[in-house]
Amino acid sequence: MTTIDLRSDTVTRPTPAMREAMARASVGDDVFGDDPSVNALQERMAALAGFEAALFMPSGTQSNFCALLAHCQRGDEYLVGQLAHTYRYEGGGAAVLGSIQPQPLTQDAQGRMSLADIAAAIKPDDAHFARSRLLCLENTWNGHVMPAGYLAEATALARSRGLACHLDGARVFNAAAADAGPGGDITAALRGITRHFDSVSICCSKGLGAPIGSVLCGSRELIGRAHRIRKMAGGGLRQAGLLAAAIDHALDHHVERLHDDHRLARRLADGLAGIDGLTVRSAATNIVFVDVADGRGPALLAWLAERHILATGLIGLRFVTHLDVDEAGIDATVAAVRSFFIAGANAETDCAEARPASPY
Repeated sequence: MTTIDLRSDTVTRPTPAMREAMARASVGDDVFGDDPSVNALQERMAALAGFEAALFMPSGTQSNFCALLAHCQRGDEYLVGQLAHTYRYEGGGAAVLGSIQPQPLTQDAQGRMSLADIAAAIKPDDAHFARSRLLCLENTWNGHVMPAGYLAEATALARSRGLACHLDGARVFNAAAADAGPGGDITAALRGITRHFDSVSICCSKGLGAPIGSVLCGSRELIGRAHRIRKMAGGGLRQAGLLAAAIDHALDHHVERLHDDHRLARRLADGLAGIDGLTVRSAATNIVFVDVADGRGPALLAWLAERHILATGLIGLRFVTHLDVDEAGIDATVAAVRSFFIAGANAETDCAEARPASPY
């Protein structure tokens, strides 16, 4: 049976056309700076996001890591959400390897830190405190799109207090597609987001469907510092043009189709809504979270896996749509989830009928 893999949009495989583009790629040695495909991609991504320069990275974690260290020095700190990827899910690299202190703040259900909390967390210039240097935001966050007004207010507050601003834009193209709406200008929407930041990390191995790679965008000066840090972190690659060509193909062919992923996520959320025992938290993009009552989440995951449907259960059940998922897969997933609860209800009825009557 074909597996329906909804664990993440990182599980996508290169399309035949993308593989052909990779095979045709012009390559050089990127450590020497002479891989033409990498250089062209960096220039293109910088222009798309509205920055002076960009740097290709093997992963989003390394891209964020290099950004943090390019902005901050030992003894500095960055303000970040308590559940943000740059704090919670990247191995503590900034603290462990960069001696940069994170200052995590509470987030609301859409991933926003309150402006009051941000202001209160910025330290005074005093030897007792780490130096507050950077505000990190994330867009999208658990599938939610950060409102434009919030981005403007939070970054303006940070800058008024002398902080730079970095965006973990792992799925920023999804955010831009949602902001633009079907038929809208996604590039313009992208710049509407990135213009608030001094640096942006863009992951290309998620919704864009490339096999590997992220791109860090910023000023020439910042990218120069990040380039040195990338080298120290082991991120210098040789004939990386094969990977750059895959991303270039994705930028040509996989941006507008992000609307399809969002539509399928809504189809999944609508199909699961109303099932007793489930609470659906539908996001505006390609991620749907589901809370399962009575601690039955692991059992539901196992039930789905037996039917060749994969999801994750780290913070509630998570289903992520992507270019390798279609309507038939979504409908099969909805049917499998419904069958789990029907089977559970039938089992409870059978147990009740088999239970001996009480003598009282």
